[in-house]
Amino acid sequence: MPTRIKICGLTRADDVQAAIDCGADALGFVFYDRSPRHVTLAQAEKLLVRVPPLVSAVGLFVDAPADTVRATLAAVPLDQLQFHGAESADYCRQFGRRWFKAVPMRDLPSAKAAAAWLAAYPDSSAFLFDAFGQAQMGGSGEAFDWSRLPPTDRPVILAGGLHVGNVGEAIHRFRPFAVDVSSGVESAPGVKSSAKMRA
Repeated sequence: MPTRIKICGLTRADDVQAAIDCGADALGFVFYDRSPRHVTLAQAEKLLVRVPPLVSAVGLFVDAPADTVRATLAAVPLDQLQFHGAESADYCRQFGRRWFKAVPMRDLPSAKAAAAWLAAYPDSSAFLFDAFGQAQMGGSGEAFDWSRLPPTDRPVILAGGLHVGNVGEAIHRFRPFAVDVSSGVESAPGVKSSAKMRA
């Protein structure tokens, strides 16, 4: 099965179109105002209208009030929710959408610790393994030690420091369901490079 590709942190219409033209399976939009890739609802409305059928639009949230998530869902057509903070499983499942949880690998010193962390999210549709810890909510461009990936029966989305120089190795070694790239395909924070996305 081919590895899916999610391009996250899109902020510009031209970048959304370039990601679609490159064949991305999913596009990520960051609703976290401390991120340089943050989009407002007004921006998101203009960007998501460009997303065609069969390409997933994913909304990324970090410890957002539940009412904020609901207001976002009422305003823009998100297919899935990505939770990147300390949200509980009960919190994540309340919105009636498919969701997946980002795993803070910097805070989990071993595969055993990571496996215990995953057990708290039994109905996450997938797990996104990223280099971040609770002090840094992703987007750092740093990779983690991929050998610490714990076993799971859920689809694995690999993130954190992926770029054209290492993504092939990651796919070859671990056969993840998907890879999630953001800073690795940028020319500046929030500004994607069409050449890097194509590569």
